[in-house]
Amino acid sequence: MGNRLSKIYTRTGDDGSTGMADGSRLSKADNLFGVMGDIDELNSHIGLVRAQLQRNKGQSISKDFSQALVIIQHLLFNIGGELAMPEYEGVNATHIEWLEQQIDMMNTTLPPLKDFILPTGSVLVSQLHVARSVCRRAERQAVLLQEQRPAAIRRTAISFINRLSDWLFVAARFCTDPEQVSEVLWDSQVLQNFADNR
Repeated sequence: MGNRLSKIYTRTGDDGSTGMADGSRLSKADNLFGVMGDIDELNSHIGLVRAQLQRNKGQSISKDFSQALVIIQHLLFNIGGELAMPEYEGVNATHIEWLEQQIDMMNTTLPPLKDFILPTGSVLVSQLHVARSVCRRAERQAVLLQEQRPAAIRRTAISFINRLSDWLFVAARFCTDPEQVSEVLWDSQVLQNFADNR
């Protein structure tokens, strides 16, 4: 997929356009690049999750979880490839099923969810929630792109992004115990106390 870069700057994008794999050029304001940017940002946030895991080497988060992050980063890169080259298929139903299996496995270790969870806790858990929220944005933009130009993005890519946001939510819960932190729940009393003290 793609060519090796021998020169980083080409000046061809100075006019506000970007070259596609087929040689055509599109405005950098095109929603296609918005989706590409969201996917790239999401991949970078998952990279931060991996870096945080490296810092916490003593914690008992499984090697399978760490390897799953590696696989996810590669699949997100593949989605970027699909967006740049519509003929390229980088994710398929097998990858979505794999995410679902991962979610089910993590869920077996978790208590039932009875309250809303605030996106906080340890740095690792918070970073997973940041990745989840970026993933949701990527999904919204991907759906918009698909509505505007159905051939620009495959349904399987959108399904993968949707399932990944679920994976990231469950992963944030999964990482609370190894981080020795509790889930932070939404508490109506917090705002009631705030109102009472105004």
